[in-house]
Amino acid sequence: MYRRRLRLCCGALAAGLLLAGCSGAEDRGPEGAGSEEADAKDAAPSSPSPSATGLDFTPDPGRAPDTRAEAERLVRIVGAAPVDLGPGYVRRSPYQSEPGYWPVLDANCVWQREPLPDTALASLTRYMELPAEDGKGPIRVAAVVTVHPTVVDAEWEMAETLEEALRCPDQQLRQGERITGLLSQGADFGLMGNFTSEDTLTEAGEYFSDQLGGPHYYYSVQSRLSQVTVAVVGKGAKGRSDEEVDAALLQGVTQMLSRAEIELEAQE
Repeated sequence: MYRRRLRLCCGALAAGLLLAGCSGAEDRGPEGAGSEEADAKDAAPSSPSPSATGLDFTPDPGRAPDTRAEAERLVRIVGAAPVDLGPGYVRRSPYQSEPGYWPVLDANCVWQREPLPDTALASLTRYMELPAEDGKGPIRVAAVVTVHPTVVDAEWEMAETLEEALRCPDQQLRQGERITGLLSQGADFGLMGNFTSEDTLTEAGEYFSDQLGGPHYYYSVQSRLSQVTVAVVGKGAKGRSDEEVDAALLQGVTQMLSRAEIELEAQE
């Protein structure tokens, strides 16, 4: 299953890169409190029978989390760890947010962390980077996984994410960090190379940092499988190629979708 998803996910991400646009679910906003619970691997969402999109995925409603405790277990399993992004990636500090909060883009286009609404059971963001070396700046990556009570709730998150770039093409991530000129693009299963999720979003823009300067490459990918959404955001730096950032995003999304599928799929 891992091999199948890796092969198919390449097409989805490549298509998004050619379109210069996609979704916004990155490190979005202030970094959360660090947790020492290490890189567990677990997941869970729901949707009856095979996916209505035609995706080769049949979720088991009995395996879908319906409590916060079950959802928190799932986000820790599904969430990407440094090893999922490629050689050399390490944890940042803090490493991960608290699962009872999630990022919200406020009316002033500034990302904030707020308590989860009733439409989300758990959300976890992990912060990682490829450290600076040999005159090259760090590549910083954030991986987000969110479990919703229902598929409809997850679909609404995807729709709202797509709208955010239209509402706020310029956004402040946190103090001293911002992105500008965001473009978003969405694709259902089977469209624009998306053969790995029920729907996917990509987002592209320019990243500026008081510490690292700019403009630098900014890209994010967000995908949905049943009631679970996963996203990986990458921020480039001096001396780093776009392809280096893309490679980390591809691997991160691939691994998270694979784990979500394993946790949610009906067993034969």
